[in-house]
Amino acid sequence: MIFDLSSAKGETVSNLYICPFLSMHSAKKKIIIITAPSGSGKTSVVRHLLEQMPDKLAFSISAATRKPRGHEKDKEDYYFISADEFEKRIENNEFVEWEMVYEGKYYGTLKSELERIWQQGKTPLLDVDVKGGVYIQQQYPNSSLSLFIEPPSIEELERRLRARGTESDNSIKYRVSKASYEMTFKDKFDEVVINEDLQKACKDAEKIIRKFLES
Repeated sequence: MIFDLSSAKGETVSNLYICPFLSMHSAKKKIIIITAPSGSGKTSVVRHLLEQMPDKLAFSISAATRKPRGHEKDKEDYYFISADEFEKRIENNEFVEWEMVYEGKYYGTLKSELERIWQQGKTPLLDVDVKGGVYIQQQYPNSSLSLFIEPPSIEELERRLRARGTESDNSIKYRVSKASYEMTFKDKFDEVVINEDLQKACKDAEKIIRKFLES
C-alpha cells in the first residue's frame, strides 16, 4: 500500500489541497494541530484538552460530505454539506486544506472556521490525520504547534483497533499498514506524545500546549 505524503503548496497531492496564502498569516493567531494514526487515542486527548482549557481552546469543526452518524449534529461535530457544495467551496478557495478520501467523499478545514475561533479570542484545536497535519503545519511555520500522538507499538495499536469491534479484518489490516507508514513521519511534528497510559498522555499534551499558549 502507498500513502504519499510528498510536499506541495497550492496544489493537489494525493487528493489533499493546501491553500498557498497561509504562510502569510499573522503569527499572533496561533493554531494547534493534533494528529495520530487511527487508534492511537487522539480523540481522547483532544477531548481532555477542550475540557481542561475551555477558555483558551476551541474545536475546529471540519466540513464533510458524508451523512451524520449516530448522534452527530451539524455544526457541532461536522459541517455536513453536499459534494456539490464542497466542490464549489474548493473553487472559491474557502479551505485551509481539503482531502478527497475517495470519489465524491470529501473532508476539509474551512478558513471561516479558523476565523470564527480567532474572533472568539481562542486558539483553534485541529484534530486531523497525519497527512493533513504535515501540510497544515507547513502553512503555519511560526504560529503553530503540532503534536503527534504515538501508540506504544504497532502491536498495541492493532489490539486497540480489534477491541473496538467495529471493523472488518481487512479494514484493520489496512489501518495497521497505514499507521506503520504514518509513524515514520512523527519526527516532522513539533512534539511526540506516547500514549501508553492515556491519563499521562493527556497531561503531557496539556503541559506542552499551555507552555505554547503562554509563549
